[in-house]
Amino acid sequence: MAIDPAAPASGKAPIRVMVLCGRSARHLYVANALCKAADVVAIVQETGSAFSWKKLFKTLRPDNFARKVWRWLRDRRRYTGNPEAKFFFGSLAPRLDQPELVREFPHINHPDVVTLARDLQPDILAVFGTSLIRSDLLKEGRLGIANLHGGLSPEYRGADCTFWALYNSEPEKVGCTLHWIDAGIDTGRLIAHISPEIRPDDGELGLFWRSVENSAGVYAEFLRRLAAGERFGQSQPHKGRLYQVKQRGLRHEQQVDRLLRDGLLQGINPGRRVTWFPLGTEQDDPQ
Repeated sequence: MAIDPAAPASGKAPIRVMVLCGRSARHLYVANALCKAADVVAIVQETGSAFSWKKLFKTLRPDNFARKVWRWLRDRRRYTGNPEAKFFFGSLAPRLDQPELVREFPHINHPDVVTLARDLQPDILAVFGTSLIRSDLLKEGRLGIANLHGGLSPEYRGADCTFWALYNSEPEKVGCTLHWIDAGIDTGRLIAHISPEIRPDDGELGLFWRSVENSAGVYAEFLRRLAAGERFGQSQPHKGRLYQVKQRGLRHEQQVDRLLRDGLLQGINPGRRVTWFPLGTEQDDPQ
C-alpha cells in the first residue's frame, strides 16, 4: 500500500492502528495511551532472538565490544532500582493494558510482520522504540507509518538526543518529534514537536522521560484528530544532524555533568510546548 498522509478519512470511527514498540516502561506507557485513543489491532514487539554470525562478529570486534561493555556498566549504575518504571507507573509493575494484542517477532523487519500488517490492514502503523524499519513494511498502512522520536528533528536526529542537546548547551531543544517514517533516519515529514517543562534539578533521564510522558498524550491526540479527518505532515526544513550511539563517550558524559552542576538548567523554564505541523500550511524555509 502506498504511503499517503493526505488520504481522506473514512468517517469518524476510531482509526485502526498497529502499534510497533519496544518493551521498556516508556514504550508500554505510550502503547497504553494509543490503545485508549484508537482501535489497536495488534502490538508488535521484537524479541531480539534472531542469531547471525555477522552480528556476533561485529559485536566482538574490539572497539564495539569495549563500547558495549562501557555502556552496560554505565546503564547498570543509572538504572539501579528501575527508576524508569517508577517514573511511568509509580508503585505498579509496568504492563500493557491489553496484553492479548501482543505479537512477538525476532525483529521488526521480519517478513511475518509485513504479512501481519497486510492481513490486519491497519489505517496507520504507530511506532515507538523499535529497530530501524527498512523492509517492505515501509509500504504498509493506508495512511502511512508514524514514529515518535526522542529528539527534535531535524536538529537532533538519531540516538541520545536529549543528551546531545544538553552537551551542546541547548536545553530548549530537548523534546520529541512525531513524524511520518520514510527511508531515512528521523527525516520524514513532521507531525508535531513536543518539548517538556524544564526544572532546575533535572538530569538527562528525567528530561527525556518527561518528554516521552508529554508525547504519549500528543500521539493519542494525533490519532483522534487523524480519525476526524485532519491531516498532518510538513517537510523538514533542513538536514540537521544525525547522532549515533557510538559517538557518546566518557568525556562527553563528564562535560554534561559539568554543565548541569554549573547551572545549565537554572533560570530557564519555557514550559511544556507542542507545535503541530498541519498538511497544507507549509512555508518556505527562510534560510
